[in-house]
Amino acid sequence: MGLYDEKTENKLNDLIEKAYDAEKGFKTVAEHVDNPKLKSFFNEKARERSEHVNDLTTTLRKKGMDVNQNDGSISGSLHRAWIDTKAFFSVDDDESMLEEVRNGEKQAIDDYEDILNHCELNPTLRELLLKQKSEIQASYNKADYLEGIH
Repeated sequence: MGLYDEKTENKLNDLIEKAYDAEKGFKTVAEHVDNPKLKSFFNEKARERSEHVNDLTTTLRKKGMDVNQNDGSISGSLHRAWIDTKAFFSVDDDESMLEEVRNGEKQAIDDYEDILNHCELNPTLRELLLKQKSEIQASYNKADYLEGIH
């Protein structure tokens, strides 16, 4: 048996995959906005998600868990293609991109809560996940704020 039960390991691997998708998604969104503040925000979020992937992968591997190596999910690729399409046809690109970010951040928060509330985790991993969830929540709140002042 692995470090965690199969369900927990699958959820953790999914979390890593989705964080990688988010990193790529933020880079995609940053390419489509003209506002320098938004571009900076999205690039910072991409860097943050890259750190999430690295920190989570490193922590799990140190504990002996098998971590899937991948280039993200099919749904993540489809979402980025949707963002590209939406940006191409949208009248108000920046607001549209912020809305997509808020939707993605809300889903990420839900994914973290699912793992934190339904899986047995060691204290080190729980602390890391809580920290990452908090950063995503701050991103969600800031996207909400930025949409209001856009």
